[in-house]
Amino acid sequence: MMPETSAPTAAERLVRRADELRRRLPPDFRDQVVTSLYAEAGRIVNRVVRTRPGRRLSWEQRIDRLVTSPVFGLPLMLALLALVFWITIVGANYPSSLLARGLFAIEAHAAAWFEAWGAPWWLTGFLWHGVYRGLAWVISVMLPPMAIFFPLFTILEDLGYLPRVAFNLDWLFRKAGAHGKQALTMAMGFGCNAAGVIATRVIDSPRERLIAILTNNFVPCNGRFPTLIMLASVFVAAAFPPALASLAAAGAVVGIVLLGAVFTLIVSWGLARTVLRGEASAFTLELPPYRRPSILRILYTSIIDRTIFVLLRAMATAAPAGAVIWLLANIHAGSASLAQHVASFLDPLGHAIGLDGVILLAYIIAIPANEIVVPTMLMVYLGTGMMIELESLDQLRALLVDGHSWTLLTAVCLMLFALLHNPCGTTILTIWKETRSAKWTLLGALLPLALGFLVTFAVAQAVRAWG
Repeated sequence: MMPETSAPTAAERLVRRADELRRRLPPDFRDQVVTSLYAEAGRIVNRVVRTRPGRRLSWEQRIDRLVTSPVFGLPLMLALLALVFWITIVGANYPSSLLARGLFAIEAHAAAWFEAWGAPWWLTGFLWHGVYRGLAWVISVMLPPMAIFFPLFTILEDLGYLPRVAFNLDWLFRKAGAHGKQALTMAMGFGCNAAGVIATRVIDSPRERLIAILTNNFVPCNGRFPTLIMLASVFVAAAFPPALASLAAAGAVVGIVLLGAVFTLIVSWGLARTVLRGEASAFTLELPPYRRPSILRILYTSIIDRTIFVLLRAMATAAPAGAVIWLLANIHAGSASLAQHVASFLDPLGHAIGLDGVILLAYIIAIPANEIVVPTMLMVYLGTGMMIELESLDQLRALLVDGHSWTLLTAVCLMLFALLHNPCGTTILTIWKETRSAKWTLLGALLPLALGFLVTFAVAQAVRAWG
């Protein structure tokens, strides 16, 4: 016997009818609804509200006319961004060096204790000059800038300025087929791309959230700043008087940031018209009132929720990276270490994109944590058994330019590669946790890397052809 089928209820018929009608709606239906609601609200206000002649604007309205102005809004945002970077770069120098000296002093004492106890050299080296030094380097390089950047970011968030940034940039992201709130996730990515990926939860549309996740890597995070700052200091700031050197370095870093924003828009546009095809959705953004920042909230959000959270994830990936670095530097095949053999193997590929094999090896090893790129390069160049740091920019310039033939082309290609290369291990893990998709995680890891190779190859070959 055939099972009896009950007739659909009134509620089920209503849901089916709603689904049928929803499929007939135009893509911009929500935009039309929001526009009509605000237009009707404007008509009602004009009919019932009377403004006294000569009434002065409030201070909030005056500020908003400036910060959301089509003329002054974007320049003001860029100036504020440059100021935040300058404060972060200058302010982090001393605490970072102080923290590094303290952590490396612990390493020296601990290694001496191990040697006094008769521990094998390889055990001392592996634990203290490998695993511990990798952790110490990441902490000393990463913690001070984050401890400065995240509170500054949270202050702007608390003041109510960040929604104005999204308002100013919404038209750009809509043209790229993305969401205006992606501007906020990009801003979070300056501190850490993993935090920027998590911040994409504020975007409701799954398609546009995926675009924001896949392109957040084009925002240079805190871990890439040491490489960018080193290049800006050696090749840019050196051309300026000492009084202007830090400003020139900060300007070069801001230029790379702006280039990253351009790549973000271009790749967002490409994704929105290929694998993530669709129309950009509008979002209703009511600008919050300006308010006095809450010190306790700023400290908790910036230090606990952001700095400590990101630092712990980075430490979990940096420890094995330190171990691998030490093994490659201390296991020899013939007269050279494994690191030098691998660097020689990668050298033709590195030369093709304006770099060398040592730089490529450093980026392969530094997938868990970008903070160790520079010390890894110095370790391989100098043939030492552990990551090291040079005392001054003059020594660094002599090593790179005189000792290993770095040119302005090398610096430009390295800045581009530092901007565009694959995400760090922490960010890749976060993409997986946010998407639960091997497909999107793989695309998020390989798309920037492919673009980095393509751009640096094009730049290197063009300069050599014209030179």
